[in-house]
Amino acid sequence: MLSALDREFAPLQTALDLRAQRQQLLAVNIANADTPGYKAVDLDFAAAYRAALAGQSPAALPLKTEQPRHLPGIAAQPTDGFIGYQAGNAARLDGNTVDMNREQAAFQKNSIQYEADLTFLTGKIKTLTSAITGN
Repeated sequence: MLSALDREFAPLQTALDLRAQRQQLLAVNIANADTPGYKAVDLDFAAAYRAALAGQSPAALPLKTEQPRHLPGIAAQPTDGFIGYQAGNAARLDGNTVDMNREQAAFQKNSIQYEADLTFLTGKIKTLTSAITGN
């Protein structure tokens, strides 16, 4: 059972986590703009956010280990099912699909949205602190 504070802050924390992950994906795309064969990826933020708030995540298939020295593998991340190749980007002759104009615009927009979410969270914390202290 979530506390009232958890219920209040969980959507904002989820949004911040997803925006941070999307920022990493966009940065990787920009870093690989000249890598032959690289396919640009992105996070479907809206779908991932809705699923996270509904408590859904992609199913993870655990690796079967038969020997004690086998590695168990890495658990699926909650957003793994919402990351995919970007649609609509034309591939260059070298097979790379990164469109730098699109990536830079998406990176900047995501940065602004992250800052807005953080500002909103800070405002909620200040409001709660003011209510508790009576100021």
